[in-house]
Amino acid sequence: MSGAMINLIWQATLDTLYMVGISGVIATLLGVPLGVLLYVTRPRQILAMPVAHQALSMVTNIGRSIPFIILMVAIIPFTRMLVGTSIGINAASVPLTIAAVPFVARLVEGSLNELSPGLIESAQAMGATPWQIICKVLIPEARGGIITALTVTVVTLVSYSAMAGAVGGGGLGDLGIRYGYNRFNPTIMLITVVILVIMVQGFQSLGDYLVRKSDRK
Repeated sequence: MSGAMINLIWQATLDTLYMVGISGVIATLLGVPLGVLLYVTRPRQILAMPVAHQALSMVTNIGRSIPFIILMVAIIPFTRMLVGTSIGINAASVPLTIAAVPFVARLVEGSLNELSPGLIESAQAMGATPWQIICKVLIPEARGGIITALTVTVVTLVSYSAMAGAVGGGGLGDLGIRYGYNRFNPTIMLITVVILVIMVQGFQSLGDYLVRKSDRK
């Protein structure tokens, strides 16, 4: 394998990590609060707002129901307006983030659903405000589940980023399509798959470690 090809593989790997990193961070910052809102605005919850809950739930469901490849194409005008282009790693990060936010939100909501209602009742009995219950009871108690949710999201983003390469998104998916599939080079295709598998294993192992560490606290 030539030095130029090794450089291409290395750059594609960095591009994939960049896309996953950027979209993962933004999706966390937006998706975790959205998931908490979905939980606390339910009927008979601490901030019960049935109408707001229904609206948030509907938007989240719509976001989750659109296949990623269709989402990428559908929001091209928005992507171009936001980053100035519809191709490349920055452009691919936009649909990756939009696809990940509702995914994170539902997983976080599911983690909170597993908590015992008695925790909230005990906090309310002690005079805690809704904000204190969210920050000092719900999120700390669901920390392990939230970390697991974020780990699943990052692993999903790795596969989505590879899919983005099929339509000019860059990264390992783009490398595998252009040099592996189009040029009939099975070695490049295999290397691309192996790197993606290593990434997934690495992110999953890191997530499992953080969950174990949080459970000991």
